[in-house]
Amino acid sequence: MMRALALLPLGLFMALGASAPATAQTRHNTNAPIDFASDHFEIQDKANRVILTGNVRITQAEMTMTAARTTLTYTGQITDGSPQVSRLDASGGVTVTRPDQSARGQYAVYDINRRVITMVGAVTLRQGPNVINGGRLAINLDTGRATIDGSGVGGSTTPGGVQSQGGRVTGRFSVPKRDEAPASPPSP
Repeated sequence: MMRALALLPLGLFMALGASAPATAQTRHNTNAPIDFASDHFEIQDKANRVILTGNVRITQAEMTMTAARTTLTYTGQITDGSPQVSRLDASGGVTVTRPDQSARGQYAVYDINRRVITMVGAVTLRQGPNVINGGRLAINLDTGRATIDGSGVGGSTTPGGVQSQGGRVTGRFSVPKRDEAPASPPSP
């Protein structure tokens, strides 16, 4: 049986356990240009794709994606001298970072038209000290909603001993520290 956990909006993730005040995630600017850097660049113009390999770093506004390999698919239309990218497929230790948040997995697909990033394979979502592990993560960049479930590829183990195996979602939320009142002396 698959178990799922939905986080509405991602600021709730922080609010569940962080001691600092919760701040809602800002809407990602999916219209911002996509910048890239890699060790190797190959263009396959007839197939409308670019293959980046080796220390790939993709940046769009305040979001960064790193991976060993990324394929950019474009439509063939040129705007302001650049092709219109419609999809990014990343593999090999993929990390997506946004302000106050990071996600890791084995593979990721960024569907630019739908404005959704889907990650699979030993996925870990972190915000501050809070962590959730699962098999598949979908992040809607317009709404800030993230859904993580136990499906996907492989399991994961975190240093804190939290595991995700067999189609389950696991995690750990921190609890705000409170001032403890001194113990009352026993009554006579």
